[in-house]
Amino acid sequence: MATKTWTASDGVELAYHELGEGRPVILLHGLFSDAQTNWIKFGHAERIAAEGFRVIMPDLRGHGRSGKPHDRASYPHGILARDAIELVAKLQLEAFDLGGFSLGSRTTIEAIGERLRPGKAVIGGMGLEGLKGWLRRKQFFLDAIDQFDSARRGDPHWLAIQFMKTMKVDREAASLLLKSFVDAQDEWLKAITMPTLVVCGSEDQDNGSGEKLAGILPNATFKEVPGTHMSSVANAEFGEAIAAFLARPV
Repeated sequence: MATKTWTASDGVELAYHELGEGRPVILLHGLFSDAQTNWIKFGHAERIAAEGFRVIMPDLRGHGRSGKPHDRASYPHGILARDAIELVAKLQLEAFDLGGFSLGSRTTIEAIGERLRPGKAVIGGMGLEGLKGWLRRKQFFLDAIDQFDSARRGDPHWLAIQFMKTMKVDREAASLLLKSFVDAQDEWLKAITMPTLVVCGSEDQDNGSGEKLAGILPNATFKEVPGTHMSSVANAEFGEAIAAFLARPV
């Protein structure tokens, strides 16, 4: 495993992790998480690399080992997709695949909608409602940040707050990043024409129905794995599903 840094066009230093050799696949983690937690810790990156892939896993802006600036100018609309597009250019990738989990899936869809053209796409832990209702979803997390020190067990924000505490989230940076998000545009979804895997937990309805999302995409398959939104990404079957999909000939 190698960890490297690069500088985005606005001067923010960002980190990414690499494992394996072969066709590049970029995997984007979820909100308040990082590459280590979503892709490395539970063996997903290793499993995918074993199929002959160079697995590239950025820590998104405001997360992990990447920069966490506290100025609003560092978080314009579409910043995470812009960072992904710039990373592809920085690494001079031509033929590659792209995927994510939760916020990483939303970023994958936006990056494809704006410019990127991966050979395959992976959409994990995301449904159509989560894409179209992101303004409501982001307000939930902004409220969780506001209630960070006051929420009690049983509060709907409790689990999100505990995860933020576990991940030692920079709340100021996270709040600025959340405010940069907008609902997914129809044009982004229309651009998802490549072979696509939508993979979600059997008990995961946090972002709506993954099966429904797969149903509106022209070249998508749906795979259900055990777990909730939080536990499915820690399940070995999650990484296995992605590895099998990426390795399958087109």
